[in-house]
Amino acid sequence: MTANTSATSGFRSGVTALVEAPWFNAFITFVIILNAITLGCATYQGWSAQTLAFFRWFDAAVTFIFVVEIGLKLIAYRGAFFKNGWNVFDFAIVAIALAPVSQSFSVLRALRVLRVLRLISVVPMLRKVVEALFRAIPGMGAIAAVLALMIYVAAVMATTMYGASVPELFGSLERSAFTLFQVMTMDGWRNEAVQPVMDAGHPFAWVFFLLFILVGSFAVLNLFIGLIVEAMNDDIEKDVERLEAGHVAAHEEREDMLAVLSAMRAEIAELKAAIDAKD
Repeated sequence: MTANTSATSGFRSGVTALVEAPWFNAFITFVIILNAITLGCATYQGWSAQTLAFFRWFDAAVTFIFVVEIGLKLIAYRGAFFKNGWNVFDFAIVAIALAPVSQSFSVLRALRVLRVLRLISVVPMLRKVVEALFRAIPGMGAIAAVLALMIYVAAVMATTMYGASVPELFGSLERSAFTLFQVMTMDGWRNEAVQPVMDAGHPFAWVFFLLFILVGSFAVLNLFIGLIVEAMNDDIEKDVERLEAGHVAAHEEREDMLAVLSAMRAEIAELKAAIDAKD
């Protein structure tokens, strides 16, 4: 029993060392990138039957590699595997890839492209960006509420001022909100929104839209970017603090070792002096 337990423990340790090896992570990253390229190439028309067969074979090979990877990680980490959110993400992506590929499951077959998103979980810098994005979500909710309130107020004003003149753009609250959202994204805002209103008898309408763009696009929307940058800065500061703490701990350990060596040298010198005195 002890020998079997020791063998099992040794096997798990070997599997853990394998899945945590830098070359293993680099290999999985390389496979994901190749899979992303082949998935994109497969969308083009005109490939020969042999090339399409290769794409299908490579897709199956990638699925097999991912299944083996997940299996090895389950062996290495067992129940702890599902305590890591990124592992759960990888497991879900691979599970989608194993879904049936019949015509009735065409949507799930299309979702296989999600395997490319596994690149986020295997590249540390990408993980940091996504984690910072998720940490910024609570603050984004507050900003989104402010933005929605601003669009609502502006939509009421635009409907009241321009609804009768340009009903196709501002004839109702819903149309006004949609048009203002387009204006806020700067997508054809001048020719498709502002100019028709000015041509309909409101030559100074540009003032209203300019103020809306300044507040909506250049102020409120940039707050989203500020939240993400702040979250990433917090991560960087925490990493720096961990490095500094590690340096301090290493320095203290070095000082302790030097103190021990000094004490040992003093004791050796005292012993040597005592031996010389006896002689």
